[in-house]
Amino acid sequence: MTKKDIIVLLETIATYMELSLENPFKVSAYRKAAASIETDGRSLSEIDDFSTMKGIGKGVNEVIVEYVDTGRSTVLDELKESVPEGLVRMLKIPMLGPKKIAKIHKELGIASMEGLKEACDSKRVSTLPGFGVKTEQNISKAIDELLTRPERYPIERIISFRTAVENVLDEMEMVEKYDVAGSGRRFKETSRDLDYIIEVTDAAAFTESFLESPFVRETVAKGEKKLSVVIEDDMDEINVDFRFVTSREYFTTLHHFTGSKDHNVKMRQIAKSRGEKISEYGVESNGEIKTFGSEESFFNHFGLPFIPPTMRESGEETDTDISKIVSMDDMKGDLHMHTVYSDGAFSVREMVEACIAKGYKYMIITDHSKSLRVANGLYENRLYKQIEEIKGLRDEYPEIDIYTGTEMDILKDGTLDYSDDMLKELDYVLAAIHSSFTQTEAEIMHRLKSACENPYVRHIAHPTGRLIGSRAGYPVNMQELISMAKDTGTVLEVNANPRRLDLSADVIRHSGLKLTVNTDAHHTAHLDFMEYGVATLQKALIQKEDVINTFSREDFRNFVNKGK
Repeated sequence: MTKKDIIVLLETIATYMELSLENPFKVSAYRKAAASIETDGRSLSEIDDFSTMKGIGKGVNEVIVEYVDTGRSTVLDELKESVPEGLVRMLKIPMLGPKKIAKIHKELGIASMEGLKEACDSKRVSTLPGFGVKTEQNISKAIDELLTRPERYPIERIISFRTAVENVLDEMEMVEKYDVAGSGRRFKETSRDLDYIIEVTDAAAFTESFLESPFVRETVAKGEKKLSVVIEDDMDEINVDFRFVTSREYFTTLHHFTGSKDHNVKMRQIAKSRGEKISEYGVESNGEIKTFGSEESFFNHFGLPFIPPTMRESGEETDTDISKIVSMDDMKGDLHMHTVYSDGAFSVREMVEACIAKGYKYMIITDHSKSLRVANGLYENRLYKQIEEIKGLRDEYPEIDIYTGTEMDILKDGTLDYSDDMLKELDYVLAAIHSSFTQTEAEIMHRLKSACENPYVRHIAHPTGRLIGSRAGYPVNMQELISMAKDTGTVLEVNANPRRLDLSADVIRHSGLKLTVNTDAHHTAHLDFMEYGVATLQKALIQKEDVINTFSREDFRNFVNKGK
C-alpha cells in the first residue's frame, strides 16, 4: 500500500458521496484530506499519524487508519451498497461528473448507461436545468462510443484482460500449463483478441469451471478442442480463445499461434528447404511428425537459437545474430523514475532499495521540474534538498550508484525549466515536453532542438508524447529529431510504460540511434515495466551495444562524468 492508494480511496469516497447527494461539506473534507496527503513530501512508511496533517479531521483519519490496517473501508463498502452500479459506469462519460449524474438520477430516475442514452434520444435530458441540447447530443454521442467495442485494444488494456484471465487459470487444478499466444505474447502495441494454448487434464471440467468466472459475458463456442468466450473488464469486452492441446504438440502449437504471419512464412520456407513441413502439430518429414519438449528445441532443430516471441515479426529475425540483441539480462540500470518529491509514491530510499532488489548497478532519480505543477514539480530549493539527500544515501548503499537528476520541462517557447547554473549541479538531465501538444511541427521541433543543443541535457524522455490508443502525441519530424540527436550526442528514450512505448519499434528500427530504455516509474512496481521497453527494443532488433542501460557500472559512470 502507498500514499496514492489512500488518496484514491479518499477521492473515491468523495465521488460516491457526490453520487449520493451527500452534504457538500463532507465531500469537501475527503477531497481536502486527499490533497493534503498528495502534497506531503513523505512516503506512507514515513507518516506516523495522519491526524496531525492539515485538513485531516477525526472522522477522515479513522477511515484512513481502518484502510491502512485492514485494506478495506467500511464507509466505502456502505456507499457502494447504496449507489447503483450504473451511476458509477456513467462516470466514464467525459462531460459528466458525479454531481450531474446524481442530478440526472434524482430528476429522471435513470440508473444505467442505456437508460441515459434513451433519455438523451427522447430529449428528456435537455429539459433539466444546466443541460442544453448540445450537451444532450454530446452525452448521447459519448455513450455510443463507450458502448461500441473497439477493433483493437492497446497493450495496457490487454495486460489488464490477461491478468483477469490468468488469475483464474492459476487457481485451476486441472490446468497443467498454459501460455498466451498471438499478438499478446509478442507484446504488440495493440491486439484484437486473446489466444491461449492450454494443456488440461479434463477439457469439459475446465470449460464448466471457467464459464463460472464473473467476467464471462458470452460463450461463443465450446468443444473438446476449443473454448471461445467474450469477457468484460471495466466495461471493455474482448474475445478469448482457449485451444486444448496435448503435451506432445504443445510447443509447436504455441509457436504456430504465436506468429506473426511473416515469421511463420519464413519458418515454413526454412523447413521446406530441408524437405520438411511445419504445422501446429509438429514438423513432418518422411511421413513422420516430430514434436518437441520446448520451443528452444524446436528452433534448434532448424539450426536456429531460441527467438524471443517479441522478435517474431518480419522474418528478418531468423537471419539475425540473436546473441547481439538486447535482453532483460543486459539491463544494468533504470535512468528515469519519480519519488514523493514530485508525483511518485515512494521515497528516494525506497526507490533505491527497489532498484537494488532488481540487481541494478546504477539508477537516476528524475523528479519533475517546477513548471509541471500538476505533478508537484520541484523548485530549485527542493531540488537542492533532494540532491543532498541522494548524496547522503550513497555511502549507505555502496552496491549501487545513485545519480542526481531531473525530468525537466521543455517550455512552450523552447526555454528550459531550469537555468544552466542549476543543471550543472545535477549528474544527469532528462528533458521532456508535457504541454502545448497542439503546436505546429516547427514549434515542437524548435523546443526539441533547444533541449538537444543544451550542454547538460543527456536524453529526451518519451520523445513523441503519445499514449497508445488515446493520444497521438505532438507533431514530430522524426528524421530531423534523429539527426539532431546524433549531431548533439543526445540519447533518445524508449519509455517502457505500456501506455507509452515511446519511441516505438517502427521508429527506432535501423535508425542507428544511441538509445536508453526506462520505466518512468512512479511506484516500485512500475520498475517491472522494463520488460515492455526491452520487448520494444527486441522488436526493432536493437543491439545491446546501442543501449546505454547495458553499460557496466564503470562504463556508465564514465559516460555520466564525460558529459556530452
